This record gives sequence, C-alpha cells and structure tokens, in this order.
Amino acid sequence: MARYTGAVCRLCRREGQKLFLKGERCYSDKCSIANRGYAPGQHGQGRKKLSEYGLQLRAKQTARRFYGVQENQFHHYFEVAERKQGITGDNLLRILESRLDNIVYRAGFANSRAEARQLVGHGHFEVNGSRVDIASYLLKAGDTVAVCEKSRGLDKMKSIVEANGARPTPEWMTVDHDAMTVKVENLPTREQIEAPVDEQLIVEFYSK
Repeated sequence: MARYTGAVCRLCRREGQKLFLKGERCYSDKCSIANRGYAPGQHGQGRKKLSEYGLQLRAKQTARRFYGVQENQFHHYFEVAERKQGITGDNLLRILESRLDNIVYRAGFANSRAEARQLVGHGHFEVNGSRVDIASYLLKAGDTVAVCEKSRGLDKMKSIVEANGARPTPEWMTVDHDAMTVKVENLPTREQIEAPVDEQLIVEFYSK
C-alpha cells in the first residue's frame, strides 16, 4: 500500500480530532479542525451513526494516522504486540512510541512525525553512536539518540530545536537540547502515552 500523499488536514477532519500532523499549524487558528470540524467530502456534514465495526475501524485508522504507519506495518506491530506478555493494546502503543521517528518528534527535534521521518531518512540522527536512517527502527530502554555532529550546525536543525524548546518532554525520556541528544530512560506505560487512541477498539477490530 502506497504512502498517503494528499492533504493531511483531511485526515484530522476525517477522524474528527487533531492528530498533529502539520506541526505549528495544528496549534494556530489555521487548523482545519477549528475551522471545519466535520469530515471532508460532499457528505461530510451529514450525521451518521457508526456501527460497532465502524468505531473499531476509526480507532485503528486514528492510531495508524497519528503515528504515520502504513497498514501492513501497523498490522505487523499488532501481531508482535499480541505475542508479547502483558496487555496487547498497551504493548501496541509502546511499540509505536519506541519508533525512532516518534522519539525524534517527542524530543522536539522535528515539528511533526512526517518531518522526523524525513530527517531520519536523510541521515541526520544516530543511535548509540551509529547513524541510523530507518524511521521505523525500534529503540530500547537505555538507548541514546543524537543529532549527528555534522548536522548540529545546520540552520534548519537549530531553528527546529529552538522552536520546540518549550514543548513538554515525556517523563520516560531525558532531552538535552544544547547537546541535541535524547535518552530513552524506559519504555512508557499506558499512563505516560499521550495519544488520542482507544487501543481496546483496535484489539477488537483485529480479533474478529
């Protein structure tokens, strides 16, 4: 399945909530949800009651779009989460949160997850001293992500870090904005994950 290349604000409107896909725009009065808080398309303003399956599908799509993951990869993550010990829904969110592009975004080194994927793909980050250009790379507790030395002097990187310096940092990671590093202290618990996702509905969707 090809990656979505359309207007990402339509995705937020389709799910009826902010997915923070456009960086600073999502926090401004230009946000599409604030101006047109209904689904896109000709029949977007029609009121339609969702079935049980519809609710489960929307929950799955919301999570997939929030983290910027394609369908096949998202299903693979669910299968991995199902095999792990513990609650499947919690395991799934923990896997998604441990992706390198998400860590870069959460640390404030990118304005959005899409930008984080691009920066990672261009080789601007290293994990534990080795350059990694795979956005889906899964980190473990104790791993350290750093902006590559040659990239720290780039005006773009400096402006991103400066613009996001006041962004709250998740308590399960430690960020040093001056050194442009972030350490994953531990993988997050469900209570530490801020995501507009009902993971139980996702479990029910894949359990049919």
